[in-house]
Amino acid sequence: MNKHVSPRMNRRAFVIGSATLGAGLAIGLDIPFGGPAVVRAADGSPEINAWVVVRPDDTVVIRIARSEMGQGTLTGLAQLVAEELECDWTKVTTEFPSPGQNVARKRVWGEYSTGGSRGIRTSQDYVRKGGATARAMLIQAAANEWKVPASECTAANSVITHTASSKTTTYGKVAEAAAKLTPPADVKLKDPKDWKLIGKGVKRLDTPDKVTGTTVYGIDVKLPGMLNAAIKDCPVTGGKLKSYDEAKIAGVKGVKKVVKVGDTAVAVVADTFWHAKSALDALPIVWDEGENAKVSSASIAKWLSEGLDGGPAYVGNSNGDAKAALAGAAKTIEAVYSYPYQNHATMEPLNATALYTADMCEVWCGTQNGEAAFAAVLEASELAADKCDVHKLMLGGGFGRRGQTDYVRQAVLIAKEMPGTPIKLLWTREEDMTHGRYHPVTQCKMTAGFDANDNLTALHMRISGQSILASLRPDAMVNGMDPATFQGLAPKGDASFGYSVPNLLIDHSMRNPHINPGFWRGVNVNHNALYVECFMDELAHAVKQDPLEFRRKLMKDHPKNLAVLDAVAEKVGWGQPAPEGVYRGLAHFMGFGSYVAAAAEISVTDGTKIKVHRIIAATDPGYAVNPAQIDRQIAGSFVYGLTGLFLGGCTVKDGAIEQTNFDTYDSMRIAAMPKVESIVMPSGGFWGGVGEPTICVAGPAVLNAYFAATGKRIRAVPLRDQNITFA
Repeated sequence: MNKHVSPRMNRRAFVIGSATLGAGLAIGLDIPFGGPAVVRAADGSPEINAWVVVRPDDTVVIRIARSEMGQGTLTGLAQLVAEELECDWTKVTTEFPSPGQNVARKRVWGEYSTGGSRGIRTSQDYVRKGGATARAMLIQAAANEWKVPASECTAANSVITHTASSKTTTYGKVAEAAAKLTPPADVKLKDPKDWKLIGKGVKRLDTPDKVTGTTVYGIDVKLPGMLNAAIKDCPVTGGKLKSYDEAKIAGVKGVKKVVKVGDTAVAVVADTFWHAKSALDALPIVWDEGENAKVSSASIAKWLSEGLDGGPAYVGNSNGDAKAALAGAAKTIEAVYSYPYQNHATMEPLNATALYTADMCEVWCGTQNGEAAFAAVLEASELAADKCDVHKLMLGGGFGRRGQTDYVRQAVLIAKEMPGTPIKLLWTREEDMTHGRYHPVTQCKMTAGFDANDNLTALHMRISGQSILASLRPDAMVNGMDPATFQGLAPKGDASFGYSVPNLLIDHSMRNPHINPGFWRGVNVNHNALYVECFMDELAHAVKQDPLEFRRKLMKDHPKNLAVLDAVAEKVGWGQPAPEGVYRGLAHFMGFGSYVAAAAEISVTDGTKIKVHRIIAATDPGYAVNPAQIDRQIAGSFVYGLTGLFLGGCTVKDGAIEQTNFDTYDSMRIAAMPKVESIVMPSGGFWGGVGEPTICVAGPAVLNAYFAATGKRIRAVPLRDQNITFA
């Protein structure tokens, strides 16, 4: 029987600590007390180090701490480890260590959070070192057996060779001995020019199980004796549960228990989910919705609009004196744009299965932040860290929503009312969409000034709207300012402004309605790119300059931004006649450490039906671990970006989100999908993300093409509100 050895830990200390952090069930580990320091996986195979287990048949198990939700991080991280390990890629498999094990082993696997396109870029260094360290230990074990210096041995394709004698052995044969060695204090990583696996478009490791239907998602979990729960929370954020009449569903088929969950929700536990949901729908519930029930989209819009024209604001980027330059400009141009709430709308609704006893609390779920989920289990269960764990499963979509842990907490609170019985909590689609963590709502007023020669001399960009960090990560605020608001607008960093303007002021009037904001795939670059790139197009046309040449003049100090923009312009044939009836638009931006650009070609029928024929996208992520996967990520990101542009948008009525299912919150169909042509152009020297950056350039590229086609500017999203749709 495997020992689960965990240090006792103060529950509150871990919850507080984890808040500062950014497939298959958990692996079993046998951690020894004394003797040869061999840690064994559940099947008895030796662990070379935390990242690598080698089985006798030369199968290499690579541990993946980050979450897989369709973005390909699992395969990319495995490539990074395998590159340095020099193992046989055809014999690589993966597994998820649990967050509880990570804590027990002093966070040996590092960060578990998967969001902000950080899965590879912020862990690439230490996971590569994990592979290199394991390779060195395996080589040393073989050298010890042969009684030769390790420097005389090489490794490739899971085979170790003594160069002088041509002796060979395999990783599986020396793994046991290697696991007993002390890891080297330092290892040298390969020069990128020597990479053999990184940079190759290898097939994803998780695809076969998904195709055959054997992949287990959270919604698929089945445990002996498991019951099912459905839940309803107050539809107005800030409201409370006032009362419910349990007697009305007494004796309903399959119902086992009605549970009050915190101050705001009620759940029904039954033998099947359908019985639980049906009983919950029949349960009379009275909500105390509070003052927030008076809020509407119109009242929020009015409040945000007031922030555009005055009052305090946090400055995110500035140089020169924009206000003075605008006052003395020969010509000024002004525009106001707006961007709505957006729902994550993951295909798999939120769910978690919890098993609680007085001695242990375990949760099975898909999560983007395993340690945050673990912290939620500790807090809700009120048990010590060595009595809790979270078993990470594949995610049926995340997009930022599964970085939150409200559903995990609810599952544990329900399970506490029925100790010893596994409870699977599944949110209905309506619950999932009513209680999202939405892309923040903002408005933006931009004012530009030109001199007598039509040179842009000043730009003031005022954003009025919601802060994500103020709600979710107040510890990350900087003197009251939310730096994430300025994604793509910052003076430097991994999301900096791509233009040089002599007099610049970009500020934020923070106004936080009661609707919960969250990290929605692409986050703030989505609206910031739309604001900036559509306005730059407006400015170019206002001074009768070509939109590409107008941008180029402002980008001389931003060569990487300019390189991706030039790449898409060249490939789309900018400056050359487009096919008859086809119009073009451009956009570029920087986000999540990567430089991206897009060129769209569209046609328009009756001014209201847009056919997006193709979008060319260029991205410079520094290094491209798996170019084939980057290509797929770009195409997938455009589905998200175009859906948000045309069909997305959540509205508020009587304090609650109105769009509660796919009949009112639609997604683009395959027939509307344009041809996507990707240009992956890694320039090296830095690590950028790929899952989110390109989303932001799809919308402005299409809107700029729409103006080219019709002469009309669209400054509010979604297009459905302008009676514009896909052709």
